[in-house]
Amino acid sequence: MKNAYYIGLMSGTSMDGVDAVLVDFSGAQPQLIASHTEAIPSHLLKGLQRLCSPSTDEINRLGRLDRNVGELFALAVNNLLTKCAIAKEEVIAIGSHGQTVRHMPNLEVGFTLQIGDPNTIATETGIDVIADFRRKDIALGGQGAPLVPAFHQQTFAEVGKKRIILNIGGIANITYLPGNSDQVLGFDTGPGNTLIDAWIQQVKSEPFDRDGAWAASGKTDQDLLTQLLSHPYFSLAYPKSTGRELFNQAWLEQQLSPFNHLDEEDIQSTLLDLTCHSIAHDMIKLSNEGELYVCGGGAFNGQLIQRLAALLPGYTLNTTSALGVDPKWAEGIAFAWLAMRNHLGLPANLPAVTGASREAVLGGRFSAK
Repeated sequence: MKNAYYIGLMSGTSMDGVDAVLVDFSGAQPQLIASHTEAIPSHLLKGLQRLCSPSTDEINRLGRLDRNVGELFALAVNNLLTKCAIAKEEVIAIGSHGQTVRHMPNLEVGFTLQIGDPNTIATETGIDVIADFRRKDIALGGQGAPLVPAFHQQTFAEVGKKRIILNIGGIANITYLPGNSDQVLGFDTGPGNTLIDAWIQQVKSEPFDRDGAWAASGKTDQDLLTQLLSHPYFSLAYPKSTGRELFNQAWLEQQLSPFNHLDEEDIQSTLLDLTCHSIAHDMIKLSNEGELYVCGGGAFNGQLIQRLAALLPGYTLNTTSALGVDPKWAEGIAFAWLAMRNHLGLPANLPAVTGASREAVLGGRFSAK
C-alpha cells in the first residue's frame, strides 16, 4: 500500500518547543515515522509571552512574530525531514496548529488567534500547508477547541470500553469515549502545566518541575487550593475551553497575595493539586470508573500522575503508549490527522464537544507553488 505521509506541527500553551511529527495514515492506525522538537529561541519566546498579554504596539509585533513563528515552524519541518531522510515530495501536506496568542470564544463576537504564517511555512519547506483549523468552528458558534477529541474518537475508541483520554499540556483537556453509540464529549478542564511551569520559572529560573520533584518536597495548603478552585471556570458546564487569558501569571500573583507566608515549594504543591483536582472533578462528573490514558507533557510528571491516581480510585491509569500512541507526540499526530481530514474533504470537529452548529471541514490550504 502506498504511504500517506502528513506532517503535524504543534506548539502549545506551554511554549516549550515546536513539535514536528511525520505520520503515515495508509494503515488502519496512524504510524509515527519520525519526530523532532525545535527549541523556541529565547528572544522569540519573550516576544510571544508579551503578545499573550494586552499592551501597546500589538499589531506591528503581531505581524513580525507571525512571520518569525512561520520561519521557526518551517525550520522544524526541514530538520524533521533531514533526520528521517524523507523527500518533501513524499509529504502530502503539513498540518500546522500555529501558536495561540488569544483565545476568546465567549465574547459577543468570539474569536481565536493562532500565528505562524502558513505561507512562510509553505514557501520555505516546499510542501502545502493546512492551517487555521479553529476559526471555522468558531464561525459555526463553537469554542474552536478542543479539536483533538475527534482524533481520539477515531484512534482510541473501542466498543464496550469506557475511556477518557487526558491531554496535559499548558491547559488540560479530556475526551470521554463512552464505548457505545453515545456522543463523545470533550472540553478543557483548566490549567495543566501552565501555572506550575510559571511558578518554578519565576522562583527558580527552571523551565519546568522535572517529575514534580519540587512539588513533592512541599505540602499543599488547603485554603489556597480552595481559593484557586473557586475560579468560575471550574463550575462552567461544557462545552468550554480556556487558555492563558484566564490562567496566567498575573492571575496567579493576585491569588497568592494573601498567602505570601507560604513556602515556595508549598505553593508549587498546591498548584499541582489544582491541576489534579480540577481534572478529577470533571472526570468523576462524567463517570466514577473507566480507563484513563494520559498524553502530553504532564504524562511524564510522576508526582502529577501519582496524585491523580489517588483522586481517581475507580480508574485504571496508563499513558496512551498502551494504546499504541507515544504520549509525547499525540497532539502533533492529531494535527497531522486534521491535515489529512482536510485533504480528503472530511469533517474534523465534534459539535457535541465544541458547541458548533454542525460538523465541518476545518482549516485552509496554503499552496507551496
